[in-house]
Amino acid sequence: MPTSVRFRDATTYALIVVVSFAALQTVVVLSHEFTHSTMAWLLGHMDSPLDIIWGNPLTMTGWDEGVGYRDMFATGQLVDAAIIGVCPLVMHWTIVVFGLALLRRGRPRGRWSFHFLYWFVVANLMELIAYILMRAFAQHGDVGLFNRGLGLNPWFIFVGGSAALAYALAVLFGRAMPNLCMQFAHGNRPAQWLILLLTAFALFLWGSGLRVVLYVYPDPQWQFGLLGFACFGAALVACAPSRPWLIRRMHMY
Repeated sequence: MPTSVRFRDATTYALIVVVSFAALQTVVVLSHEFTHSTMAWLLGHMDSPLDIIWGNPLTMTGWDEGVGYRDMFATGQLVDAAIIGVCPLVMHWTIVVFGLALLRRGRPRGRWSFHFLYWFVVANLMELIAYILMRAFAQHGDVGLFNRGLGLNPWFIFVGGSAALAYALAVLFGRAMPNLCMQFAHGNRPAQWLILLLTAFALFLWGSGLRVVLYVYPDPQWQFGLLGFACFGAALVACAPSRPWLIRRMHMY
């Protein structure tokens, strides 16, 4: 395949990824906030699950579930606050677990079904990384509410959640991504690099590292965002398309 054709195909697929990921991210953000508000409504703390505060679905700023956590903590309804705070993370984990199980086995029929499921899993995993790895020690936010409501030590979520994230990432980069490369970038090294770059950027920088560094500063916990930059670099080194283990894994599919 001529080099010009490789770059053309790589660029085309990268544009498709950007457009489809933007749409999938909007779905994830909406489902996250509506999961909060729906649980608050079911527990009697909101008049309607539609009473969320709308924000920007691309930059993921300005969103809020509109739940009165302050009143719940003031009146001693700590368990309700914890449940409402953590329920979207349970939803994200459920999607990631079942999505990776399907991707690992190559179950989605048709490569475009695989494409959308892959990037939908990435969008949900991105949210989990942002909350569990980056903001486990924050006083506010979903994990902070869960810890405060149940009186948990933040290290419990940080250590246990990070271990679960490490396993999920191993499956994504070690199983799902080689399969995606075989379907959309077979014999096309530039396209393989773009898939790796876009996956790592979405997971570690777009949804977590950059957001934490830019929006948490000057709180000292902005430094957790630096983990995103470290993970981004580690992913590019460990999963470079020239790695023998990745080439062998691609040939499996």
